[in-house]
Amino acid sequence: MDKQTEIELQAAAFRRLQKHLMEDRTDVQNIDMMNLAGFCRNCLSRWYQEAANEKGIEMGKDEARQIFYGMTMDEWKANYQTDASPEKQAAFKVAFEENVGKQD
Repeated sequence: MDKQTEIELQAAAFRRLQKHLMEDRTDVQNIDMMNLAGFCRNCLSRWYQEAANEKGIEMGKDEARQIFYGMTMDEWKANYQTDASPEKQAAFKVAFEENVGKQD
């Protein structure tokens, strides 16, 4: 497979993952994704931001999230986010530290 085809297939897979998370499975909470898989929608938007920045495209966290989510974080939270139990919140702290590390 040539490199361009590989890039196009990877991009298509990413777009399908994004659609799945943003349209098909809005019921799946970020905290559950992080606790089980070590990443969530916010991680994907951060990786998008980092890729843009590496290409010299200035993009902040909020802009990347809005691009990935298709709406602001406040809108997403109001529409889809549910309260997390204290147990999930404690597991999230561990998962975040292990997979993302300390953030400013």
